[in-house]
Amino acid sequence: MEQSVEAMSAIPARMMEGWNRGDAIAFAADLAEDAELVDFEGTIHKGRNAVIAFNQPLFDTVLKGSRLVRSEMPFARIVRPGWGVVHHRFSMVMPGEQEPLSSRYFMQLLAVTWNNDRWEVATLQNARCISLQSAMALDTQAAAE
Repeated sequence: MEQSVEAMSAIPARMMEGWNRGDAIAFAADLAEDAELVDFEGTIHKGRNAVIAFNQPLFDTVLKGSRLVRSEMPFARIVRPGWGVVHHRFSMVMPGEQEPLSSRYFMQLLAVTWNNDRWEVATLQNARCISLQSAMALDTQAAAE
């Protein structure tokens, strides 16, 4: 396989497919064995097996039937041979929902490396997309507590 932007750009779609099936092993399949995943709350999960162990119980309970939708890739590029970055945006809907709530828009930054004749995710950072107005409202709420 060739080191191409198209090949690394396919990683988020495969991760979404794994999530949408509730399959943590498929969700984490493109992660390097020693990858770090930073979830949207800031928790760092070190290693593919830790990501699987964290996600599968969620897929089996509180996130059961949730789906990742509206995939968009603002950019993906090879930084230098063997290293690339992918910026990905998506939304999440829970069972029975047709449209995602505004609080369920996310973005990811994936740092990928070329190993074993394929792109692997070395580090993945998840973050919620919120407006400045929403952030200010959260600050006001937190200050009142």
